[in-house]
Amino acid sequence: MYTSPSSQILCYSPRVTIIGAGRVGSTLAQRIAEKNLADVVLLDIVPGMPQGLALDLMEARGIEMHNRQIIGTNDYADTTGSEIVVITAGFPRKPGMSRDDLLRTNAKIVVEAAKQAIAHSPDAIFIVVTNPLDVMTYLAWQATGLPRDRIMGMAGVLDSARFETFIAMELGVLPRDVKTMVLGSHGDLMVPLPRFATVNGIPLTELLDQATIERLVERTRHGGAEIVELMQTGGAFFAPASATCMMMESILLNQSRLLPVTVALMGEYGLEDVAIGVPCRLGCGGIANVLELELSDEEMAALRVSAESVRQNIAWAQEILMVSNATS
Repeated sequence: MYTSPSSQILCYSPRVTIIGAGRVGSTLAQRIAEKNLADVVLLDIVPGMPQGLALDLMEARGIEMHNRQIIGTNDYADTTGSEIVVITAGFPRKPGMSRDDLLRTNAKIVVEAAKQAIAHSPDAIFIVVTNPLDVMTYLAWQATGLPRDRIMGMAGVLDSARFETFIAMELGVLPRDVKTMVLGSHGDLMVPLPRFATVNGIPLTELLDQATIERLVERTRHGGAEIVELMQTGGAFFAPASATCMMMESILLNQSRLLPVTVALMGEYGLEDVAIGVPCRLGCGGIANVLELELSDEEMAALRVSAESVRQNIAWAQEILMVSNATS
């Protein structure tokens, strides 16, 4: 005999909100649902777009064999009670445009999104994906007033995955056998660490010569720009969505994974008042702790250069926001 849903016992299901229903946001929604991690709220300012994407994803549930709820909305009230909020909203990169070129337009978008989201989900953990990512993470941290363990940026996971891919392609091995660590800003001044890279436990330096390693490091630094130049009409979205999903999985399932993510530093690596990528352990409360690696003088110098560039852009973004607020 059929039993109506209203008479069944309802179990708790985690909810995540994705702000921005573009390629990264919609792909991330698909990843989360098909991994059966959480129910998804997909929010965008374009009327009808998130609703249509959500319906499309819902119609695939029977085929993909999951039962997650996906709703699309233009109203922040529908995001209430989210465990995780992901901010992907903002303008994408175009050919010839650096991530920093996006700062002027995306700063206001991210700050407004963060404020509205925290008002409806005060206990949420935030993950920022919008570029320039390090600056946007810092601005969102300020806008929400959250402790730093509950707000982070997706950068190092993606950059490390790109480094791993290029190494695997060079050696003709599976990417899953390659492990790397990339620190610093999400841009041309990122700091890949070849001496921490291994292939099934074998140091990369035992497998490739220095010139080849440097070539792969440079390709990693420009990995996003390479895709933008090839596509001409947009940037990467499959790998960024996968990287964000990995971080969310570690948080929602309390996996305690050690991953490179962007976080506001408070003296670690001799740096403060800046947000850059460093290895962190992610669990159910967000960032459980920041790991300080023993870096060489050269690596530390590169990290400081990367941090100083981000710090300058943070100051510029804050000026832009102050002027915007004064004239609005």
